[in-house]
Amino acid sequence: METTNTLVLPGGYCNSKNTYSRYKTREVSIGDIPMGGENPIRIQSMTTVDTMNTLGSVEQVIKMVEAGCEYVRITAPSIKEAENLSNIKHELRLRGYNVPLVADIHFTPNAAEVAARIVEKVRINPGNYADKKKFDAIDYTEASYQAELDRIYKKFAPLVNICKEYGTAMRIGTNHGSLSDRIMSKYGDTPEGMVESALEFIRICEDLNYYNLVVSMKSSNPQVMVQAYRLLVEKMTAETMNYPLHLGVTEAGDGEDGRIKSAVGIGTLLEDGLGDTIRVSLTEEPEKEAPVAIALVNRYSKRATALSKNEHHPILNISSSDETKAYVSSEVNTFVGGSLVPRIIVNISKENLKDPFVLHAVGYKYDALLDKYHMGEQSVDFVYLGDQLPSFTMPGNLKQLYDYKAWINLKSRSNIHPIYRLDEFNHAAEKDAVLNVVYISNALLASEAFADFQIDKTVVFLLETDHLLGMADQRQFFANIQEMELDVPVIIKRSYPYDEFNGPVGDMMNPEEPISKIQVYAATDLGALLIDGLGSGIWIDSPATPVDNLSSLSFGILQATRSRISKTEYISCPSCGRTLFDLQETTQMIRSRTNHLKGLKIGIMGCIVNGPGEMADADYGYVGAGPDKITLYRGKEVVKRNVSSANALDELIGIIKNDGLWIDAE
Repeated sequence: METTNTLVLPGGYCNSKNTYSRYKTREVSIGDIPMGGENPIRIQSMTTVDTMNTLGSVEQVIKMVEAGCEYVRITAPSIKEAENLSNIKHELRLRGYNVPLVADIHFTPNAAEVAARIVEKVRINPGNYADKKKFDAIDYTEASYQAELDRIYKKFAPLVNICKEYGTAMRIGTNHGSLSDRIMSKYGDTPEGMVESALEFIRICEDLNYYNLVVSMKSSNPQVMVQAYRLLVEKMTAETMNYPLHLGVTEAGDGEDGRIKSAVGIGTLLEDGLGDTIRVSLTEEPEKEAPVAIALVNRYSKRATALSKNEHHPILNISSSDETKAYVSSEVNTFVGGSLVPRIIVNISKENLKDPFVLHAVGYKYDALLDKYHMGEQSVDFVYLGDQLPSFTMPGNLKQLYDYKAWINLKSRSNIHPIYRLDEFNHAAEKDAVLNVVYISNALLASEAFADFQIDKTVVFLLETDHLLGMADQRQFFANIQEMELDVPVIIKRSYPYDEFNGPVGDMMNPEEPISKIQVYAATDLGALLIDGLGSGIWIDSPATPVDNLSSLSFGILQATRSRISKTEYISCPSCGRTLFDLQETTQMIRSRTNHLKGLKIGIMGCIVNGPGEMADADYGYVGAGPDKITLYRGKEVVKRNVSSANALDELIGIIKNDGLWIDAE
């Protein structure tokens, strides 16, 4: 197992240490559905049908609205598509749908100027609206850089004036992977560059007395995305700006991975109180995005109701600092903590412990013929058995955790370790010589039991919470123990009761394709801590969720936070009217032949707008270049152009093999 060595720490705004409130933004008018201010967090998505297919676009928009979308975005890559937005809008209005439409613009200011006269909002990307991207490094003087800003002003001002005249809103949407050569040359591929790219355009709007703006900072890397939004809010506050925020993780992918990755990025910022509208980008039909977004948003509307009733106790805060710092722990006997990757615990105490095949669910495949186990990249580190004893021999490298009262009576303790309650540990007649796991909570730090706690080099904390603001409570715990100058490894545990998590999220979900709330909630609760460098492991406890799903979810959260890489990562765009091939089918085809290449990041982009720039840090790229034509990339370098789609995957695999990075699947 490997981990990435980079850690992006929170920059700028972060409001979730020991309270929760939404960052107050200005209200922006978008048709009949305003955003920001005191308005609810809005839900939106984007069509995938060719914009020139008027009826197809209308039918898809209606499906999205019925699924819960309050705004719908449609691509307008050229003037003809921009003009056809009028036909789409007219047909929707005839059918009684007044949903605000958003035109998505890249590279074509003239299309933006047409669209701004038709739809309620236009989205422009400052990285390619008035700039070119050739991956050139340019050495600017102060004067030459200002000359470029003056050029952008002249090119951008006509759109701003049209928006003012027609009452059209605008999103200035920065994407990490499509920063202009000008920004890259001055700021590099950084959150600071992302923020400055947007601020340059915002300042032009304000100079022209136009304020009907929304801002976004999207990235396929949730760490980068979170830091960029936090930094944006800090910079906007310094310049007395408070524009609404559109949240999204771009190119998140499909299935469980796409949902986890989106929830890690979006959920972390929602926990910070940031976000006025969200779009979950999945490589699936767009109506499947809204229920995931709704599940994220509903959690905070319910929280606001509970907070208004004062249904919580104060979060213990003994830290003198408001800053969130990565927590550096000691290492306990090469098991957990320190520089080791975060560990995973899964509860198997309710499973059939008479059958060794039960361990398949946690990554240990039993070979009955040879009476041996095969371990994979997604084999968990610890299993919890409570007081239940298995009737088969466990794998030699799988560590077992038992409640102290059961552990004390075991004769054989090889790879077997106890879990204690705090009082239990303080009064234990015997302790393990290697590893002792002790339940702790933030509130317990102020208890007499903690005052009597004798910490030694075998102790690992198992951090629980029952607080309404669970993530904030656990985050504050890390600040508090840093204040105490402790370095005990901390495994974060979150428990999700059966009655609350026994169904799919959203009322519009197809029952044949349920999405468990736990994917969204756990990715937020645990991901928001891991993304800030807090935690040496995780334990997701949910009686409503099968063990194999809990194992997969745990690895998915660690992958999304870049804290433990255990599988291939696919940076896959959600498709739109520009897409030049079937993205869902192609993604599954590529995944089926490459998903054993642990640690590789493969970008799958429907068109040149989303690739190569939007692939950001992908190792390889598969990008639509025209009908039946694919361009293949190594990083941001074109390796082969205009390859037939029938041969493109074989060619991509050939490139990976030539680079020495291919391994055969087992």
